[in-house]
Amino acid sequence: MINPSIYFYLISPLHTGGTTQEGNLLGIARESHTNLPYIPSSTIRGRLRANVSGEMRSQLFGTDLNETQQLVQGDVWIGDASILWLPVPSLSHGVVWISCPLLLQRWMRVNGVQVATPPEYSTNLGNNKPIYLKDAILKVDCLHTWDDWKTFVPQANETKSITRVLLLPDQHCATLIQMSLWRQVKVKLDEHKTVDGGFRYEEAIPPDTLMYLPWGMTSQANGRGDRSYADFCNLLNANSILQIGGQESLGRGFVQQWLGSK
Repeated sequence: MINPSIYFYLISPLHTGGTTQEGNLLGIARESHTNLPYIPSSTIRGRLRANVSGEMRSQLFGTDLNETQQLVQGDVWIGDASILWLPVPSLSHGVVWISCPLLLQRWMRVNGVQVATPPEYSTNLGNNKPIYLKDAILKVDCLHTWDDWKTFVPQANETKSITRVLLLPDQHCATLIQMSLWRQVKVKLDEHKTVDGGFRYEEAIPPDTLMYLPWGMTSQANGRGDRSYADFCNLLNANSILQIGGQESLGRGFVQQWLGSK
């Protein structure tokens, strides 16, 4: 059974390493079929597992070879975290959160939301003036009024800042997400504080992005599913702020997390 999603609202840029490095670009983990950034489930599971110890850790997340000679599956499974809304700069509206039908429909399937997907270029910004995004201009004649947009933004204290939304076609949304990733230039310095070698770019998912992940009980939890469900919910409630991915000493990867409602 899939339980209500766990949501992440990014407080700072978040970097989880990708499988390849191209030239001087240190990329992030991406879905193979969409090329969109995501957070691998193993990264999230490891972070949560580190916040609990003893019998409860083995119960929820299973054992490893350092603890026992026999590997045992835990009671909880955790999925990858997907983007739901991502902020992009706008000359006309400050910051606008974008998504697309593919991302909304994925979220709807996971959370059992059964409503019609709004048409592309739906927005709550009104349709009486153009929307100026990063390297893109949306003219008035292509915009649609979106009255029920809050249905697609999980309502919580953490999401109160998401008040300007825009639904783009899948391809255009993917392009704009790629252009709006956080990028930092890094150089290596020697003992004399001079540049030693070249430089590199590091990508990250920008702060104020809203992500979510599915989770549930494994077959291993047979007979103690209710107890494990309660223990896992208590673990989430006790750790509303998590640090995920690398560069913790630089303040990267901090998220607010909460469990969605049924």
